[in-house]
Amino acid sequence: MDDTQVVDIVRQEIVNHNLLVKALIQDIYTCTGPLEVLNELNQEGRSKIGLLRKQIDQLESLAKEQEKESERLKLLKEVESHRQQLTSTLGAFRKANITCMLTIEKSNKDELLDNGSEEAVLRHRQRRDKEGLVKMSSNVTEQLLSISRHLADTTQRSADTLETLANSSSNVHSTQEELQTTGSVISQSGKLLAKYGRREFTDKVLLLFAFAFFLACVLYIVQKRLF
Repeated sequence: MDDTQVVDIVRQEIVNHNLLVKALIQDIYTCTGPLEVLNELNQEGRSKIGLLRKQIDQLESLAKEQEKESERLKLLKEVESHRQQLTSTLGAFRKANITCMLTIEKSNKDELLDNGSEEAVLRHRQRRDKEGLVKMSSNVTEQLLSISRHLADTTQRSADTLETLANSSSNVHSTQEELQTTGSVISQSGKLLAKYGRREFTDKVLLLFAFAFFLACVLYIVQKRLF
């Protein structure tokens, strides 16, 4: 992949993230509460804006690496335009948050000033109960996921331990077989050495008898010559 293709990909990513941020700003404008929903939209928006900023920084780095002066200046000018657009987007993001917060605050005040009607109190209670159930369900889900991850980690560690034990057992069995083979070889070598030792003793005895016989013959011949 050459530099031109990389630049085109980064440009497309900037355009995509910019569109996603603008769509999220519109969602914030139309949000009527509660604050938890607004906080979730804010968190998602900050994440997307952070990614957009990283893509612009990456395009700036690619611009500085260009060998042609004209291409480098062109890309740097494009980076400056994206940064100005990002500044404008941040302003729109803050404005949308302020507008949404004012809307939620007004809605809460209207609900409190709704003559204390039983229907309004019931709606408020039902909404609060729903929010509590959502939070409880979320907490239970997180706990179940945590337990599931813990069980998965424990299972993986157990599997690794069993594999290690199996390998160790195989190594011990292999070492035992090698020791048995070595012991058999040593035993056979001992038998051969003992056999060679007995044969060497027999050879020495025979050699001694032969030498004695040779001396006897020499003495006999000398005696016959002299006497």
